[in-house]
Amino acid sequence: MTRRIVMIGGGENAEHDVSLATSAAIAGELRAGGFDVDELIIDRDGTWRHGAEALGSQVAGSLAAALGVIERADVVFPAVHGPSGEDGTLAALCALAHTPMVGSGLRAGALGMDKWATKLAAKAVGIRTAPGRLVTAAEITDVEFEKDVVVKPASAGSSYGVALARDASGLRDALDRAARYDDRILIEDVVAGREIDVAVLREADGRRWASPPLEIHADGLFDTASKYDGSARFTVPADIGGADRTALAEAAVRMFDTLGCAGVARVDFFLTAHGPVLNEVNTMPGMTAQSQVPKMFAAAGLPYRQLVARLVDGATVPVPAHPGPERANP
Repeated sequence: MTRRIVMIGGGENAEHDVSLATSAAIAGELRAGGFDVDELIIDRDGTWRHGAEALGSQVAGSLAAALGVIERADVVFPAVHGPSGEDGTLAALCALAHTPMVGSGLRAGALGMDKWATKLAAKAVGIRTAPGRLVTAAEITDVEFEKDVVVKPASAGSSYGVALARDASGLRDALDRAARYDDRILIEDVVAGREIDVAVLREADGRRWASPPLEIHADGLFDTASKYDGSARFTVPADIGGADRTALAEAAVRMFDTLGCAGVARVDFFLTAHGPVLNEVNTMPGMTAQSQVPKMFAAAGLPYRQLVARLVDGATVPVPAHPGPERANP
């Protein structure tokens, strides 16, 4: 029987257009693979559409109509990057609808979206991260640093609001920019190392495995502009030694398991002279044919179409982060 897949794209954040590209690309591959695919789109104002058709005239009405589409799906494939999507929001919606979903659940999505929480989790399992501190938007007028730092919103994607600050004026500008995306801001020391990504896939039988590593070559900071203007180059597999490759793969799978991820996640590192330093974890990474994750798995012999089909095969019914105790029948 042909399975009915509901793709969800768009979203109410800065990654709206990136998400639409990911959703459309995955939908095309699923259709080519024989799946019956429906598409839901979340507009920037929070209203939902079923393809080009509006679902209700108000946010509440459109969400109620969208929930009916979700409940009738065999599997939901949420491709909404960033807040109100990747952060566990859509996983919670699917959990309430008891509908199988591709990817990480509520807890992993929320932890992975919060870069500060990710750093704390990494430290707890022995994975190094860049030294840094967390400040609020209300505190930025009092922040002072005497060395180069990277400033980023605690919860945002596609490097929106990320900047390198080299002096007091640059720091203030960077903090103001980051505060547009989140009221919690992460300030980190600059890490000298090669930028290496590793993707982790959880198969339907529960087995997790890491892709070949991918190296990012960018002039300066790998920011939003360089991610999407074509100036950055990727080398996959990255030209690194066997010991470093093993260390990266082990750290990537450990972070995947520590956060409780499912489906696929992209784990970003700096490879230094002393080994891997975690940058961040993306529980709903970019997934067009030109994105890092499909390139990494293609290098492992897993084509894009088979990758998305395996993600559907591995879909599970999300469960609440803290399920209540079972009760005996009266």
